[in-house]
Amino acid sequence: MAYWTTPSPRAAFIDRRARLAAALRTAGGPEVETAWLPAGYSRPRNFPHNRYRFRAESHFLYLIGRHLEGAVLSFHKDTWTLYALPPDPSDALWTGPAPSLEELEVELGLPVRPLAELQGGPEVALIPPQDADTAIWLAEQLDRDVVAGGGASLEGAAITLAEALIAARLRHDDAAIAQLRQAAAVTMEAHRAGFAATRPGLREAAVRAAMELPITAAGMVPSYNSIVTVHGEVLHSERHHHEIEAGDLLLADVGAETAEGYAGDVTRTWPVSGVFSSTQRAAYEAVLIAQRAAIAKVAPGVRYLEVHRAAGRALLGALAELGLVNGDPEEAYAAGLSALFFPHGIGHLLGLDVHDMEDLGDRAGYAPGRSRLPGAGDRFLRLDRDLEPGMLVTIEPGFYQIPGLTSREHAGALAPLVNWAELERYADVRGIRIEDDVLVTEHGHEVLTEQLPKDPAAVEACVRGHQVP
Repeated sequence: MAYWTTPSPRAAFIDRRARLAAALRTAGGPEVETAWLPAGYSRPRNFPHNRYRFRAESHFLYLIGRHLEGAVLSFHKDTWTLYALPPDPSDALWTGPAPSLEELEVELGLPVRPLAELQGGPEVALIPPQDADTAIWLAEQLDRDVVAGGGASLEGAAITLAEALIAARLRHDDAAIAQLRQAAAVTMEAHRAGFAATRPGLREAAVRAAMELPITAAGMVPSYNSIVTVHGEVLHSERHHHEIEAGDLLLADVGAETAEGYAGDVTRTWPVSGVFSSTQRAAYEAVLIAQRAAIAKVAPGVRYLEVHRAAGRALLGALAELGLVNGDPEEAYAAGLSALFFPHGIGHLLGLDVHDMEDLGDRAGYAPGRSRLPGAGDRFLRLDRDLEPGMLVTIEPGFYQIPGLTSREHAGALAPLVNWAELERYADVRGIRIEDDVLVTEHGHEVLTEQLPKDPAAVEACVRGHQVP
């Protein structure tokens, strides 16, 4: 099935800018008279004319929807103005013709002025960009320090700006949800391509290439560095050189990003041979039980921390049924046992970034008055808010045997709760993760990636159906 991104209507961005302006007018914190939202610059790759693909800063994209390198969106006394670089005549030769500022003005529905006319001082509210070149340029313009990636340490009016952006972006509007559905659809196609491409004797890179082909064909890009690995115990592995063998599990965490920057984020784990071993299937089903328990909890008003804990308790209950752990799941979870096998959080916000708004540190992910908890099963949780309609979250529990972590020595006082001899039988399970993108609705939730198989028999059939006996 072929896809091509359908762009959001101009009216969606006009409405977003109007809503953000209203929020800044009525904000209770330090007043924002002037604010800048830069698009940023691409970074050279070893020499000036070999550059990484440019992607605009997400706050800029939310309000403009276009990747306009070097541009700055300015808010001043309730008025939005875009300052952009006029097209260079040489663009027609090297990169193709670019729209004039007048054409951009019509296309985007707001005043557009040459970047050279942008003026501001130390009072300008700013969310620091991620790239150093843009930060240096802003520091020169504003005559103050601007630290790249410094969004977790804001002061004064910048806090007001950040809180207004968070309030706007936490709950996705209709245009954003349409983008996220497109990202989810192409992400599912990528995983189906991964099922079909899997063969013993290939390298992980071959499966990765097959998975990224539908993304490229849809006019999208991967929303993060693809994880396709037989070493699923390495949570963010970016190596793809291992050969895949018949007894391996292949973990693929791959997502598509639309032209407007909206992300998909899905993980599936499947047997390279097309058939789970008995231990692999048992561990996989335990993770699936945990994921379904967590998804069932997703609804308006539910604290995301409780979604996370539901997964941890369900996983321990399933592992107890397998004879891998002992004790009451509630008590074992409270003691931190789940973190031996499932050390990360249940998921995160998903939107214009795969970890949406984490450029602001925990300010977006954690509700006012909440902070990271010290418990072994909780401290890596990226989100602790009460869920609201329009939020999109990932639900991604796992089971991992991580050298040095899933061990008797590391377990310490928890060691008696693990049946280590039985766990040795599961040596062919390095890591399993199952992840879906879940939209909070008015009355519950919708799994945007529900159509991608995850029942073990269906997963086996998807892989085995494409392999020659």
